[in-house]
Amino acid sequence: MAQNIGKNSIMNKEITIADPPTIGVATFVADVARRHGVSYVRGSNDALADFITQFSDDDVVTDGTEDLIVALKRSKIIDGSQMVTLLGNYMDEAKHVRSIR
Repeated sequence: MAQNIGKNSIMNKEITIADPPTIGVATFVADVARRHGVSYVRGSNDALADFITQFSDDDVVTDGTEDLIVALKRSKIIDGSQMVTLLGNYMDEAKHVRSIR
């Protein structure tokens, strides 16, 4: 099976992710964010989430790509389902996990 390298359509400031990228996800996300002028801005909910995470003695640290995916969702560039798919694909790629599909 050929891997999708992010040839999804980005046209007229709209994104469609019918077949989300499974490799090159960070580049794809950065390109979408750049095209839409979106950047991650830490908000009060992020501070609360960090506090709760720390309070629960859990170590969760997001990186710039994960933050950009969240920013794209907050900006309504992508929907919740697309956010989850992109986050999953990004994490799979980062951990070198291959799909069984």
